[in-house]
Amino acid sequence: MTREILYFAWLRERIGLPRETVDSDAATPRALIAELAARSDGHAAAFDDIAALRCALDQVLADLDAPLGDAREVAFFPPMTGG
Repeated sequence: MTREILYFAWLRERIGLPRETVDSDAATPRALIAELAARSDGHAAAFDDIAALRCALDQVLADLDAPLGDAREVAFFPPMTGG
């Protein structure tokens, strides 16, 4: 399935892109991360510590083990803080 992947904060800096379109059969964000990490050294650096990542599926916060289902957009970002 074709999905739009969005990167925020230091992920965008390490990958060098704010977004990209990918074809993937990954079932979960965690599986998608494994595929993305293999794309380049920048991707590998961005996804080096997945404990420091959060994700959203179609703009709804989701767990890394949640089913991707029909989500067209997957966003990855560092943990959010309030203030």
